[in-house]
Formats: sequence, structure tokens, C-alpha cells
Amino acid sequence: MGRGKIEIKRIENSANRQVTYSKRRNGIIKKAREISVLCGCEVSLVIFSSSGKMSEFHSTTLSKILETFQQNQGQTLWGAKHESLKAEIDRMKKENDNMRIQLRHMKGEDLTSMEPRDLYTIETALINGIANVRGKQMEIFKKKAKNQKALEEENKQLAYILHQQSLAMNGNLREMPQDYHQKDRDFTAPVPFGFRVQPMQPNLQENK
Repeated sequence: MGRGKIEIKRIENSANRQVTYSKRRNGIIKKAREISVLCGCEVSLVIFSSSGKMSEFHSTTLSKILETFQQNQGQTLWGAKHESLKAEIDRMKKENDNMRIQLRHMKGEDLTSMEPRDLYTIETALINGIANVRGKQMEIFKKKAKNQKALEEENKQLAYILHQQSLAMNGNLREMPQDYHQKDRDFTAPVPFGFRVQPMQPNLQENK
């Protein structure tokens, strides 16, 4: 019994659609590989799934196939704009390679073939880099020390205020000057954890 015909339309079920895509993609790539080997022809196959994932097969380099296509069709796939973009990409790749080489040199790698003057240039760059790093470290340390001093000053002021409040609750408050002296600001009284409570009843021993 022959196989029934399948209606060619979009498969609505996403799971079935993915299974069908995977099977047919593998099948068409296999056919492309077979025809390139059996017939000695050049084949280029590029497939993009609905999610944007690419699958490809090329019997030779893609650039060679595109050049053959341009020659046979008389069409220009890469205009002046694309050539300029390609040149920019090549320049960036070359610059990136040079930076990688310089980084290896800075790490002390691949120095065998270098001339003494090149080594001196690297040494100078490293010395300047170390000086900049140390300068930044000092800047950070000074900033932290300044912030620490400000916190200590604030802590002394709070300690003085808490000490005066403690005296007030003990009935020994003396008038707080509006502008207390430096020795008052330097006072670092500990923060009280409790206050003395005056007895509510008179001392019975005194009445005897």
C-alpha cells in the first residue's frame, strides 16, 4: 500500500513542527552532501529555523561559491559599501591581534624574538602603569582616611551628647554650653546601657 500524500501547509503544533524540521533538515543536508560527492558539483546550503538558528553545508568554501554565483549571474553581491565594511572588519581583527600580542608581552610571554629597545619600551610602560596604580591606591587610601576622621568626629559629638543626657537623667545636669570646647568634642564617654532609677519610696531606715 502506498504512502498517503501529506498536505503541504504550516504545521500548527509546535512540537510536531520542530520534529518535522529536524528530520527534514537532516535529510536535505544528507542529499546535498550526496549529490556533491556523486556528481562532483559545488553545493551550498544554508537553513535558518523559525528561532533563527542556522544550519549549513558547503561542499567548498562559501566565498568561492559566492564568487562563482556572481560570475554566472552577473550580479554584485558585495558592493562598495560592503567592501568598505569588510576592510574595516579586517582592520579591527588585525588591531585586536596586535593588542593580544602586546598583552602577552606585558605578561612576560613570547619575549624571545624581541629586540632590546622593544623590551625597554615594555619596561617603561610597566613602570608607568605601576606608578599610576600606586597613585590611584594612595588616592583611595586618603579618601578612606578622610571619611574615617569625619566619622570619628561625629562619634565624639554623639558621645558627648549622650553623656550630657545621662547626667540629666541622674539629676546632675550642668548647663551645656552652646559652643563647647575642643576638649569636650574629644570626650569619648561610653554609651550608657542603663540609667539609675531613683527609688519611689523614702528610705525607711531614715525615719527610724
